[in-house]
Amino acid sequence: MGRTVVVLGGGVSGLAASYHLSRAPCPPKVVLVEGSERLGGWIRSVRGPNGAIFELGPRGIRPAGALGARTLLLVSELGLDSEVLPVRGDHPAAQNRFLYVGGALHALPTGLRGLLRPSPPFSKPLFWAGLRELTKPRGKEPDETVHSFAQRRLGPEVTLAQRPQTSSLLNQLQSSLFKSTTPSLTLKVASLAMDSLCRGVFAGNSRELSIRSCFPSLFQAEQTHRSVLLGLLLGAGRTPQPDSALIRQALAERWSQWSLRGGLEMLPQALETHLTSRGVSVLRGQPVCGLSLQAEGRWKVSLRDSSLEADHVISAIPASVLSELLPAEAAPLARALSAITAVSVAVVNLQYQGAHLPVQGFGHLVPSSEDPGVLGIVYDSVAFPEQDGSPPGLRVTVMLGGSWLQTLEASGCVLSQELFQQRAQEAAATQLGLKELPSHCLVHLHKNCIPQYTLGHWQKLESARQFLAAHRLPLTLAGASYEGVAVNDCIESGRQAAVSVLGTEPNS
Repeated sequence: MGRTVVVLGGGVSGLAASYHLSRAPCPPKVVLVEGSERLGGWIRSVRGPNGAIFELGPRGIRPAGALGARTLLLVSELGLDSEVLPVRGDHPAAQNRFLYVGGALHALPTGLRGLLRPSPPFSKPLFWAGLRELTKPRGKEPDETVHSFAQRRLGPEVTLAQRPQTSSLLNQLQSSLFKSTTPSLTLKVASLAMDSLCRGVFAGNSRELSIRSCFPSLFQAEQTHRSVLLGLLLGAGRTPQPDSALIRQALAERWSQWSLRGGLEMLPQALETHLTSRGVSVLRGQPVCGLSLQAEGRWKVSLRDSSLEADHVISAIPASVLSELLPAEAAPLARALSAITAVSVAVVNLQYQGAHLPVQGFGHLVPSSEDPGVLGIVYDSVAFPEQDGSPPGLRVTVMLGGSWLQTLEASGCVLSQELFQQRAQEAAATQLGLKELPSHCLVHLHKNCIPQYTLGHWQKLESARQFLAAHRLPLTLAGASYEGVAVNDCIESGRQAAVSVLGTEPNS
């Protein structure tokens, strides 16, 4: 009798693991168990009354690198090539990103020219900070916070330029959006750029997040080449990546990101269809109640109304959730996993009829010093106007979280849709000049949706690996809790989990 593999969690990680297991030359019996009534996890697309597409979770996927190429290969294998909406390298959404600082939008510098001249909100060219970085000694600690790393590598404080004199574009916006004057602000690069980046990617605090785990390419660049800039320029060596017509197109056109015509949820939906065709059992609405080891070394997976037996379990559910399901003999593993926490994010989709953005780009980030609750605003209509509906309306998404939301959660306040909608509309009005009422609004609070790789996260992972190896537990970990929160990372973690169980790469 063949092996049975039970995959816990029907998000994109669990779906990817099941997909690759099912494509093995001699596939095991695969059972995918999802606690809710839908698959896809945080990937969810909703069609509005005018046909517009609203993403309640991720809205675009980066094609860069081996992981990006593997996801594009998966798209092709699922027959979704014709549904891909690319953002090419010459598109404003690929070239322009902004910071909202001092009550104004500032374009982040791009290319060598942008580094050689003052680029508000920084009053001095970032090129000089880069030159100083080349002379800094290599760090000696096995890990440090993102803030500490950036402060150590980039050095002295940078004075932010005054708002009214930043650029002709901002001068045009000043009369309608901003006050006429503001004092100069002095902030470290670490307190501005890296703070905003951590909020945009992890909805987290740069003074708590780990550089080694959150931005491993920066950490490895310093460790290998002593300089982050030198390391990034030289690279870590070319990683072999798959080839397909879609991958070649993405390289030729320098895609910065892509989506699918009907929204990113088309990807998990296509995965589910494929799994069903391959004989994978998909159980929805079946939350796992516990895991126990049987005498013969197999797992008993207890569900709400029944149970399953498995030779191997792939867990693609959050680490903290898995920690509560493990048996007593796995208590050390449970302790390591329970320490991997997550934060909540409120996603507010807004659509405006007849409105226009003051700038064209992907969107803007907001540092915590500017607004503790607004993480950033994505300009959805710029990147993917094909999803604007008919009649078309301007779509933006306001991301809310940070210390503001954490304080609300801790205080037991009622987290109503009205609260988040009001906060998002105020941000859109203040930061983008969208003062009219939106024609359509969607509010979704995603509880504990983004894992936090805090200082020492790598030690938690190492502890978990050592326990699994020492006790030869037939359990493999996958998902965003461990080594990457982006869609590409999650899909790759599912693939790697399947490879671990199969002992070899699955055939395509």
